Amino acid sequence: MNNLVSIITPTYNSERYIQETIKSVQNQTYSNWEMIIVDDCSTDNTVKIIEKIQKTEPRIILFKLEKNSGAGIARNKAIELAQGRYIAFLDADDLWKPEKLEKQINFLTNNNQVFTFSFYEWIDENGNLLHKIIKAPSPLTYSQLLFCNYVGNLTGIYDTSFFGKIPMTSIRKRQDWVYWLTILKKIKTSQPVPESLAYYRIRKGSISSSKINLVQYNFKIYREYLNKNLIISTLYIGIFLFTHFFVKPKYVKKIKF
Repeated sequence: MNNLVSIITPTYNSERYIQETIKSVQNQTYSNWEMIIVDDCSTDNTVKIIEKIQKTEPRIILFKLEKNSGAGIARNKAIELAQGRYIAFLDADDLWKPEKLEKQINFLTNNNQVFTFSFYEWIDENGNLLHKIIKAPSPLTYSQLLFCNYVGNLTGIYDTSFFGKIPMTSIRKRQDWVYWLTILKKIKTSQPVPESLAYYRIRKGSISSSKINLVQYNFKIYREYLNKNLIISTLYIGIFLFTHFFVKPKYVKKIKF
């Protein structure tokens, strides 16, 4: 329980959410963490808010990029600066439940795992629960991940003593999916912590909220990252659509209150 966790957080004009996001990290029952925030040239008060919190929170590290470069570059800089054995990810508008890190580190240790993730819930832009929990197959295989990203970026955590530091791709969209594919290709399968440990914010205009954009970016990954030809990429998109609309819904559960 003494291993340092490096939390990777890119920011860009996140003044509306960043304080709450940081607070969700400060509330962790696992206290041995560093939060590395890399700001991608915000033009609002994001940096001022972070710097104010830094005055009383030494575990937060802020790095400011010189030019706007995208979340992938920002994450890579944070990974470069990371000192922890474990690397975890939390975007500037998402939230963790208090026992998130503790439960995941215990899960990794007790099950001799090097990578895990968890279920998570959706909230809207104002932080209201949307009464949906996103689950995943257990175990999750590379083939399953290839046609549907079951790993929420805010839940993934891996052991650098096994993988080393894994850099993000330079693409501006879907870096997280490519990241998990890289990991699963090496270890073949992974077990999720079978409970919701985080809140993912659904925002207007995001890839998650646009099915057309999702298909376009997925096709680009198949072609440019996996180097599949046009026919295979088109076939993969067909399988993706089937998985997205007929298989994945089985793992999206409505929560009753």
